[in-house]
Amino acid sequence: MTSRSTPGLTWFNSAADAEARAALHEMCAAWSWGSALLARRPYDTVEALFAASDEATEALTDGGLAEAMAGHPPIGRPKPGDPTSSREQRGMAGASEELKAEMLELNLAYQDKFGHVFLICATGRSAEEMRDAVRHRIDNTPQQEREIVRRELAKINRLRLTRLAEEGAPTA
Repeated sequence: MTSRSTPGLTWFNSAADAEARAALHEMCAAWSWGSALLARRPYDTVEALFAASDEATEALTDGGLAEAMAGHPPIGRPKPGDPTSSREQRGMAGASEELKAEMLELNLAYQDKFGHVFLICATGRSAEEMRDAVRHRIDNTPQQEREIVRRELAKINRLRLTRLAEEGAPTA
């Protein structure tokens, strides 16, 4: 992504608040994150939008993080009919039934321990990489995991904002 403005960024800067908020909410379910990004419009560059996103993600309270995570389906079970969810979890699509079952079991154990879905920036990761990550992270303390989740959420938000900047108004 270059430092210049893009047609998608132009759309985002000029969209009505309700339309822009809806697009942001599809990217991250934390309302405070979306409000923070809306409050700083217009953005001169995509990098400025990324910086605002990173700051808003860092500022999320525990409740804001929980709200954001509630918008993400478990790894291996993308939201039906959601092309973003399916695209981001593509690495699980070709996994064996055995690996999918193992991932389901690990997801449930993780959720039992931490009270939320296992969140990872899944784009470009194989099913084995995601399985290995949940195996490793399940031994973390809640505080350690919260900070890892925050970093993973920031990566996901940047990927989704990149798509918005490249494509403009969401069509799905």
